[in-house]
Amino acid sequence: MAGVSISHEQDFAKTWAVAEPVKGWLTREQGLALWNAARKLGEDDVIVEIGSHQGRSTVVLGAAARTVGAVVVAVDPFVDGKLFGGSPTRQRFEANVEAAGLTDVVELVTAYSTGLRPDWDRPIRLLYIDGKHDYWTYTDDLRWSAHLPAGGEILVHDCFSSIGVTLGTLAKVLFGRRYTYLDRETSLARFSLKPPSTVDRARVLAQLPWFCRNVGLKVLLRLRLRSVTKLLGHDSPYDPY
Repeated sequence: MAGVSISHEQDFAKTWAVAEPVKGWLTREQGLALWNAARKLGEDDVIVEIGSHQGRSTVVLGAAARTVGAVVVAVDPFVDGKLFGGSPTRQRFEANVEAAGLTDVVELVTAYSTGLRPDWDRPIRLLYIDGKHDYWTYTDDLRWSAHLPAGGEILVHDCFSSIGVTLGTLAKVLFGRRYTYLDRETSLARFSLKPPSTVDRARVLAQLPWFCRNVGLKVLLRLRLRSVTKLLGHDSPYDPY
């Protein structure tokens, strides 16, 4: 078993060496969480990634999918504008996927996830959500879970960090009946498609102090009070992810 573990770590390390130079906010530890989730799948299983940006997470998911014979469907509209990048971002995404040798594993669908979902008819085995972070889009993206089997996993980036995503999680996980919170790697949370117990709901509530800290850090960063954020353990000019 030790040999398998070492091989697994080495495989991920090679993948992360390719993914890390790609611009994005996914951390190494979060990438490992994606890698581990994808490695549980089987041949011809489908991973849906909502929100791909330049492809850092796509490279991780695609490389893991290749080891088990799965495929990744990357969904991103590549909206024009300063915040999103539009066509240049799509070109970088495609170049990064090609450089990683994953064009046969990754299928790009240039569309809004909310517009694509109603007509989607393929079963999926893993759902990764990192799309638009407002409440309405996120909760709609959770509806992709209708194509997951019971017990299927959903990973959500910026959970308990983004206000819109956290509010959606409270509404659909804490007060809902479909999703169980499993754990998180900083802001990358993992859920299972199964009804939650009272203990499961309590574990969601336990994340709220960390969420409040993240919101506070974001406010301080907007006010350019980095000296204060450093005292709180956040020594970075960027938002906590």
